[in-house]
Amino acid sequence: MSLRINSLLLVLLTAVIAVWGDWSGQPVLVGLWLLPAALLLLGLAYESWSVSHSAVSLQIEPPQRFLLGRSDAVRFIIAHATRRTLLLQLAPTAPDHFEMESGIVDLSVGAGAPAEIERRVRATRLGVYDWPALRARIGGPLRLAWWPRQLKFQQQVRVLPDLFHNAMEVKGMAASGVRAGTQPGTGAEVLRLREYRSGDPPRIVDWKATARAGRLISRDFSQDHRLEIIIAVDAGRASALRAGALDRFGHYINVASRLAQYAAGQEDLIGLVIYADRPLAVLAPARGVPAVARLRAMLAAARVERTESNPLYAALRIRTLVRQRSLVVLLTDVDDTTVASQLAQAVRLLLPKHLPFIAGLSSAAAESMARSQANHWLDPYRSLAAQEYCTGLARKVRTLNALGAPALVAKPDQLEQAVFAAYANFRRSKRA
Repeated sequence: MSLRINSLLLVLLTAVIAVWGDWSGQPVLVGLWLLPAALLLLGLAYESWSVSHSAVSLQIEPPQRFLLGRSDAVRFIIAHATRRTLLLQLAPTAPDHFEMESGIVDLSVGAGAPAEIERRVRATRLGVYDWPALRARIGGPLRLAWWPRQLKFQQQVRVLPDLFHNAMEVKGMAASGVRAGTQPGTGAEVLRLREYRSGDPPRIVDWKATARAGRLISRDFSQDHRLEIIIAVDAGRASALRAGALDRFGHYINVASRLAQYAAGQEDLIGLVIYADRPLAVLAPARGVPAVARLRAMLAAARVERTESNPLYAALRIRTLVRQRSLVVLLTDVDDTTVASQLAQAVRLLLPKHLPFIAGLSSAAAESMARSQANHWLDPYRSLAAQEYCTGLARKVRTLNALGAPALVAKPDQLEQAVFAAYANFRRSKRA
């Protein structure tokens, strides 16, 4: 309970009357202070009874599901059962790993007319969460005190990997679709028959058509450009480091989810490996919307492990998972010293049969510190340390590139674009 101005005035009046009665020396005035004191106690008792019977209720209207890293609106609806206007002070809260604007909100809730407030909430970690009780203070009808309450509401919310913002965006990027080309002697479907050309291998000659036509006839086969993509997501200890609005693991999850969604529009096969010190979850390559749904569900259930990552074990699992040449997108922490050498071994294991592509996140804070001016005697040392970190990171990327595996580090808002560019390059190289 917190006293309001009316209570403080009564307390002050009680003190003044008590001092005045004591100084006056008159027995009649000595006990006069009991009157305002009794009024205060009776008023507080009445307010306590009134507030306890106000039946204040809370209803929360969150979205059906939160998407990792994306801001969504949540409405808090307050109602009560009294016949008067109720004054409330609310402190909206959200579950752990949710970001929401903080602050106290003053509300005046009329009889039979619920009031609502809206907040933008952003989820920063996957999982299922119970919405916590909302802290509130209810003003008594006599304006004597604020009465604390916890407004509980049984509500669970689920956080899933983010997808593209709308279907039109995916449709626009996949508008080119899967193109069928022609290549002699490959593919399983005959595209057309044509006149024999000098140099055509005997295996593509259609001998039945040749017999009917009395001249050599060759076959062209459709070339299937459907690809296999394996996304390997690092769930090791270093992936829990913060990188902008999310931790690194959250960025990896979103990029993997969107890449799978886009590749499904291209009719490519998508597989998944989540690993830490060992493979944690494996999904064989498949195509279509059901494959994306399974992959997204597996990503939503993934958690960061408290162990060091070992991409070499992930590479061994990938070799047993796919047989034909595939694009292997490794979303991992390139700056982790213990992982760097294992990454090189993993790349050697995957090459030349597969095309590994390594993408990691750079530290915006380190880059800024490396370029910042010195304003404190420690700043030059901090800047040198940041420069050494950035130089070492660039050296690790060059080492991976020299092995024949495209590798890069990018800021969180540029990682997705870099991964999609690698995917597009791989598709072009397969068509060539």
